[in-house]
Amino acid sequence: MKTVLNVLWTIFKILFAVVAVLFVVYFWNLDQKVLGWVYTQVNRIHDRKNVDIKF
Repeated sequence: MKTVLNVLWTIFKILFAVVAVLFVVYFWNLDQKVLGWVYTQVNRIHDRKNVDIKF
């Protein structure tokens, strides 16, 4: 019985950590910030004219 409870507790901790990380990414809008940064870097490399993109 103790082994089953330990497995369930471990699964709960993993699921809680995943939900917490997804919440932080959603709440702080980190995916859009990272994509905006990547977009700016790609434009800096490939464009010849200056581009100022702010998200």
